[in-house]
Amino acid sequence: MERNDRIALLAELGDYMLQAPDAELSAILDKAYLDNRWFTRENTLQALSAIAKAFLNRDRLLHWVSGYTLAGPLHPGKTIGLVMAGNIPLVGFQDWLCVFVAGHRALVKCSEKDKVLLPFLVGKIGEWAFESWEYTEFLSESDKLVGFDAVIATGSNNTARYFEQYFRKYTHIIRRNRNSVAVLDGCETPAELLALGRDIFSYFGLGCRNVSKLYVPRQYDFSLLLEILHEYRALIQHDKYKNNFDYNLTLFVLNRIRYLNTGSLLLKEDAALQSRIASIHYEYYDDQRGLLAELDRRNAEIQCVVGHMVLENWTVLPFGKSQEPGLADYPDGVDIMKFLSQLEH
Repeated sequence: MERNDRIALLAELGDYMLQAPDAELSAILDKAYLDNRWFTRENTLQALSAIAKAFLNRDRLLHWVSGYTLAGPLHPGKTIGLVMAGNIPLVGFQDWLCVFVAGHRALVKCSEKDKVLLPFLVGKIGEWAFESWEYTEFLSESDKLVGFDAVIATGSNNTARYFEQYFRKYTHIIRRNRNSVAVLDGCETPAELLALGRDIFSYFGLGCRNVSKLYVPRQYDFSLLLEILHEYRALIQHDKYKNNFDYNLTLFVLNRIRYLNTGSLLLKEDAALQSRIASIHYEYYDDQRGLLAELDRRNAEIQCVVGHMVLENWTVLPFGKSQEPGLADYPDGVDIMKFLSQLEH
């Protein structure tokens, strides 16, 4: 297949994903939820919409791919092993997309937490153009990942150490835990704080682009923030989320840890970037110089930063935009397409 033909298929898939779910897709949404109770219909539809708008627009795809020098074989060039995470719906879609556009074959090991969505979407493309099937193969849980030229693997810090050992002989991208942070200065409007809630609560806060840590100025007044974040109280109706909230609250009370409570989120002063589900950490800063030093020190742990403050050497996303990455917003800042293009030489 020509690259433009693959891009046309992706654009068609984007149109399909933006439509109201048909009977087939509705059944897949139900199956995804049965497999993983965090994948509510609302969350999965949000992921489908975000992917379709940001990744599957024909003009955006053509503009994005024009920035790379890629070979144009009519059949897959290399075989790329993809080991995907399953923390939020379709979290590995961008890896598959890059391999498909670059003209390589994806050998995909889906997470058990997210094993039906991507195969279904790739299957739709296969229905429209049968020859596209040679670009993707999905492995079962028991299948070993073998016979590949390079690999992109995503997991926890513990899993990444295993990946580093297992894939050490291959060209690879290995991803570890990262978290996102918000920088507040006390001048945020109610609308900005409400948008910050989307950065915190989308997908129940399970994504690496979800804000799990707040940096706030010394003597910061939390009252408006707590009032605004209370607007997201409906999340507590989800049983798994509520179980985590109740567990964290019990721990804080028993251990006499100071906390703030919005009714659906617990805020605790803590230096760690990663927080438990249904909780978020905050840390005070005294001046921008000290804040920048802290962010730079933890650069390898941070996925993205949201706020309205200008921070030297950092791209700061507007509030509410952390879960809206574009085609060139690569996880961990590692350019997947550049990585794939280098395999051709």
